[in-house]
Amino acid sequence: MGDRIENSPYKFKMYTNETEIFLCQTKALSSDEYKLLTNRIDEIYQVNVILDNLPAIRYTKRDSYYVRWTGYPIGIKVENAYYVFNHLKFTVLVHKYEETNVASVMGTRDAAEVIPSAANPGSSDPGYMVVGFEVTPCSVRHNSDSLKGLKMYGKYPSKITCEDNTVYMAIKENEPVAFSYEVAFVESDIKWPSRWDAYLKMEGAKVHWFSILNSLMVITFLAGIVLVIFLRTVRRDLTHYEELDKEAQAQMNEELSGWKLVVADVFRAPSNPGLLCVMVGNGVQILGMAVVTIMFAALGFMSPASRGTLVTGMLIFYMILGILAGYVAVRMWRTIFCGDHRGWVSVSWKVACFFPGIAFLILFTLNFLLWGSHSTGAIPLSLFVILILLWFCISVPLTFVGGYFGAKAPHIEYPVRTNQIPREIPPQKYPSWLLVLGAGTLPFGTLFIELFFIMSSIWMGRVYYVFGFLFVVLILLVVVCAEVSLVLTYMHLCVEDWKWWWKSFFASGSVALYIFLYSINYLIFDLKSLSGPVSATLYLGYSFLMVLTIMLATGTVGFLSSFWFVHYLFSSVKLD
Repeated sequence: MGDRIENSPYKFKMYTNETEIFLCQTKALSSDEYKLLTNRIDEIYQVNVILDNLPAIRYTKRDSYYVRWTGYPIGIKVENAYYVFNHLKFTVLVHKYEETNVASVMGTRDAAEVIPSAANPGSSDPGYMVVGFEVTPCSVRHNSDSLKGLKMYGKYPSKITCEDNTVYMAIKENEPVAFSYEVAFVESDIKWPSRWDAYLKMEGAKVHWFSILNSLMVITFLAGIVLVIFLRTVRRDLTHYEELDKEAQAQMNEELSGWKLVVADVFRAPSNPGLLCVMVGNGVQILGMAVVTIMFAALGFMSPASRGTLVTGMLIFYMILGILAGYVAVRMWRTIFCGDHRGWVSVSWKVACFFPGIAFLILFTLNFLLWGSHSTGAIPLSLFVILILLWFCISVPLTFVGGYFGAKAPHIEYPVRTNQIPREIPPQKYPSWLLVLGAGTLPFGTLFIELFFIMSSIWMGRVYYVFGFLFVVLILLVVVCAEVSLVLTYMHLCVEDWKWWWKSFFASGSVALYIFLYSINYLIFDLKSLSGPVSATLYLGYSFLMVLTIMLATGTVGFLSSFWFVHYLFSSVKLD
């Protein structure tokens, strides 16, 4: 998508229309070259060109409306024959300077140097600025006799007609391919600041609203259940309990049922407490990064005009939020072990290395596959070194700073004492993991429509810029995860199952499983053109990394809301 830019052979003169410009002719295609080219056409390879920082837009008509694409395909297959798009019709939209003597114009990153301060010093001709760039690819058969003796940028002798829906240049082995282009400059009313609007026009806003309404219905339904739990069950039990005199209370203690029975076990330390603290710390860091990045993007700070700002922003916010990760993990660790701060250094170190370590392992493995297949998509070794330096020189120290503050902060006191001997959990009707897995369907329901747009943006090269909607969906997702986990924890406590720690984490974290299944479905039905095991492995590798990130973030929301709920519930009970 233009991460590494090369200069193309196409030459334009500002506000000069040119037609039938001959570019070059290849040598006769060998059988290997022919095979490679036909494979690339089958795999729908795109050419992305940029003029003055604007990607070329291509419009295709579908039924009664036009669909926008960035870039154009190399060629097309029609009835077992392969045709190459060898003639490009460029349309450059230009806007006249408002004044003849423009001192300076605000630009986006590398575009500012391109704009002259005036067209010609001393002349009254206004200058022009580029506000749009469109391309129409055509397949044209050039006359081989006419090409003889033609130099690069020479004029092709006969007229070239560029038709959208007809193709002529079929490629064959041992035959050369000639390339040509034409360029037309069109004056436009689009002003410089709004030249990106064509790329960011929101298609299908109704779909996004539908997705949000769908989420709101799920939230209202769950909020109703949470309210019933809080108002009816908990409050009724507590008031009834407080109205009784001492003797009746003592008698009632013997006949307690449901969640009150597990009062002496509910805060018993979970299995693998260190891992839980580390995952919650990483989850807080990832969630914080997502909220801050999407908020900045929604406010328009991360324009696609500056390539790469989104990823750079995510990395910076992730590193800074290492402080929060260390603080939360160490404070949680001290709470589980009743204020003992020994081992906080080890917890901080694990937090600093757990998620970045897994991410590096996945990226490095996938990069080996890319290097092996000589792909230009491989991350250069120098970039890996920079990322490792950022990790160990900024992220790790910040996590330790957070851990230090977490060790100094007072731990959360439990409202009830824990018995020495754990209580036996009665046999359950349904296995509890079934409920935990099923709970992930509700957060997935709030997310899956937006997920389609995000997947298309990542894998299909569409521009994704509805960050306002994404921010709303993220907030709704957080609310649903909290509610789901809370309801499930209450259900577990009611059947005297006091092992709620990990279950509350995976109740909302299990949404990741459904997202992974959805990405496999997307691979099979939407990315049919992916060829070969390397492409599929790359896709699944990146999907796994995305799913792990989502599991840590959503699981953390579920766990923290359940922890607050259990703490609130048992601090209201006065049991001797």
